[in-house]
Amino acid sequence: MLVLVTQALAQSGDAEKGESQEAPSGQHMTIQWTDLLPQDEIEILSNPPSYISDIEDGSAEDQIGSLSNNSIVLEMEDRYQQALVSTRVRPEMDGRAVRIPGFIVPLEFDGEQIITEFFLVPYFGACLHMPPPAPNQIIHVKYDKGLELEALYYPFWISGMLTASLIENDMATAAYAIEMDSYEAYRQE
Repeated sequence: MLVLVTQALAQSGDAEKGESQEAPSGQHMTIQWTDLLPQDEIEILSNPPSYISDIEDGSAEDQIGSLSNNSIVLEMEDRYQQALVSTRVRPEMDGRAVRIPGFIVPLEFDGEQIITEFFLVPYFGACLHMPPPAPNQIIHVKYDKGLELEALYYPFWISGMLTASLIENDMATAAYAIEMDSYEAYRQE
């Protein structure tokens, strides 16, 4: 999962598409997605248990519906599986002005199809084409001014005040929220 996040943003390269608003970089601390995870969860996710690599692609164990299988249910109780669905946050991140890269998953639009509420996620396709990331890897964002996207596969830098706030939606659950100040097209630094 941690490698996937880094690769997704790196593959997006220097996205120049989309509108840009300058973020006052001196006011926002630039963070990465791993900065939102408790340290013990970073260690757990960086060292997945051996049964993960033993699951053959396309097998019955690889299917989301296989959770009713007793062996899978037992495995769900282990720390690795718990980290994959964790709502634990880092309290020291609450109330910080941050700048973080990610992909936009639209939730609400105004009459002009301008996005006013969305989830910010660490990799393209999260919540839409695959199961959502853990809640502590999803940020709920409201932006009354709204933004218009040319395409969902362009990443952005989002800047604003980060809060630890559990927000549930039909699509996913977020353990963080940002009151967005500004956004800009993602450029690798």
